[in-house]
Amino acid sequence: MTDLSLHSIPDSAVPETEPAFGDYVALLKPRLMSLCVFTAFVGLVVAPGAMHPVLAAVSILFIALGAGASGALNMWVDHDIDAVMKRTSGRPIPDGRVARDDALALGLGLSGISVVMLGLVANWVAAGLLAFTIFFYAVIYSIWLKRTTHWNTVVGGAAGALPPVIGWAAATGGLGWEAVAMFALLFAWQPTHFWALALFVKLDYHRAGIPMLTVTRGRDETRRQALLWAVLTVPASLFLALSPVGGPLTLAVALVLNAVWMQRAIVVWRRDDAASEADGHAAEKALFKWSLVYMLAHFAVLAVEAGLLSFGLGGW
Repeated sequence: MTDLSLHSIPDSAVPETEPAFGDYVALLKPRLMSLCVFTAFVGLVVAPGAMHPVLAAVSILFIALGAGASGALNMWVDHDIDAVMKRTSGRPIPDGRVARDDALALGLGLSGISVVMLGLVANWVAAGLLAFTIFFYAVIYSIWLKRTTHWNTVVGGAAGALPPVIGWAAATGGLGWEAVAMFALLFAWQPTHFWALALFVKLDYHRAGIPMLTVTRGRDETRRQALLWAVLTVPASLFLALSPVGGPLTLAVALVLNAVWMQRAIVVWRRDDAASEADGHAAEKALFKWSLVYMLAHFAVLAVEAGLLSFGLGGW
């Protein structure tokens, strides 16, 4: 394991140049934020009842700020890991553009603002769920799970699966089994998504001493687990499609998405390290890319189905 203490960046380290606005934006992990915002938006849109458009838009804004706060706190925690991983070494803290204590201040400040304002604009159920999500991602996942166990990907996935539940709660003031179905789909989807990535960046995780499944159990076991969780994702997908927020269109799209999803997961499962290295991890990269299409398309079609229902079309 790598001695991460050698790469530790002091909280008080002062950047050589004044941080640019874009450096602070990068701390918020905008790509991860956009995925969280999208699923939260869909959760809000498909929820029963009608929320005033202005309140809905402002609620999504504060959910986005909460997601960004999680990203900033994660970067504050992961400064040592990021410094030794090729794909993260250019982030603002390890690159010396933003001081660690500034990232912490930004993360804590946005956390407080997003939770309080979501409670005032929407309701305190949604605000409580947002607060729990930030805590889970920053503390349970980043500080504990990520550094101690290969279960980090499975258990830690709960944080990434909660945004549609927050959106649903913002619109309804409570929970529903449809919101749980959206959570289940995202929760089951994430292991295959992240392990597909880990299969072609294993050395990065190994250098950083992160106990990803590829590091602790090897690539063959990771391929088997990725297939298992791909299989588990299928019933979650179909359950959501057959729920009141789904419909014939959602089911048709889900069937196509799952067919390709399973085909690509099986291809990866059948490979070995030699085949993977020979073609530059082509199948693993294809599975990872399709995983993004898979998730985005599932939630996009739910939003379309909700739009059709508003015109008396679609739905069951």
